[in-house]
Amino acid sequence: MNAFKCETPQDFYELFAKRTIECISSTAETLLANAKEFISMLLPKLSISDPTGQYEMSFGVDLKNNPIGEDILDLPRQIASKRRKKVVVCIDEFQQIGEFAETKKFQKILRSHWQEQANVAYVLYGCKKHMMLNIFGEYDSPFYKFGDLMFLPKISKENWVAYIKDRFAETRKSISDDAAGHLADLVENHSYYVQQLAQYAWLRTGKVCSEEIVDAAFQGMLDSLNLQFVNLMDSMTEKQRSFLCAVCDDVKNLSSVETLSRYRLGTSGNIRIIKEALKKRDLIEEAGHQVEIQDPLFKEWIRRVYKKI
Repeated sequence: MNAFKCETPQDFYELFAKRTIECISSTAETLLANAKEFISMLLPKLSISDPTGQYEMSFGVDLKNNPIGEDILDLPRQIASKRRKKVVVCIDEFQQIGEFAETKKFQKILRSHWQEQANVAYVLYGCKKHMMLNIFGEYDSPFYKFGDLMFLPKISKENWVAYIKDRFAETRKSISDDAAGHLADLVENHSYYVQQLAQYAWLRTGKVCSEEIVDAAFQGMLDSLNLQFVNLMDSMTEKQRSFLCAVCDDVKNLSSVETLSRYRLGTSGNIRIIKEALKKRDLIEEAGHQVEIQDPLFKEWIRRVYKKI
């Protein structure tokens, strides 16, 4: 399931119930049977619809007055036990639970149900590194040492080149190794942006995609994100904006007297405060003493647009 749109624990419980039953069902008949078997005791009424050929389960009750309880979290264990199968639960954008009111209380509930379930494994992942570390890396967090932490590296340029060429070929269009590599380089192998830029380039391509077409597509992406990045900059302090400009200029020593003066950053003590504020917003990350802007499009927009204003 993808927890991105969940705003409350109740949203989470509802989606957890829907996706769990849907994922073990292949037809409307099995969906209804599984719902009756596993969650009929937890919900007064269920409905099954098939408006587009895709069977959909919905809760035909007023969930404000008949809320789903936390017992729904035991569904995977029940399924594993009754079906004698091993179950893997994958939850994307898991960091969203950190935005819930009383999030620590909710995290304790999740862990209390999940930590001792036999034959069930949980894969909890998300794109907001700082928020995920708050959930799994903080000593006082309920999910501290819940499982192994893994930081996934970027997909390599070589793999992206092969992938992009294959996707173009499937539609009887072509792109050279150099052009595909240039595409991946422009967005620093960022998974979401590689695919988006490849789509932009594909739409501009007749038969053969060149580096010039890739560059035009990249500029089109920057243009489409301009307002979003302007608003993002407006939400920052002047010193935070100046700090990002310094990072874009590949300044190595951000605390040096020269850097502080040139970018009007004040004292060296400000650097730590600025870093922490930008990390909390997942705008930068540190690798040793090196600071990087996480979003490659945002970084290039600062270089091409913001610094020239």
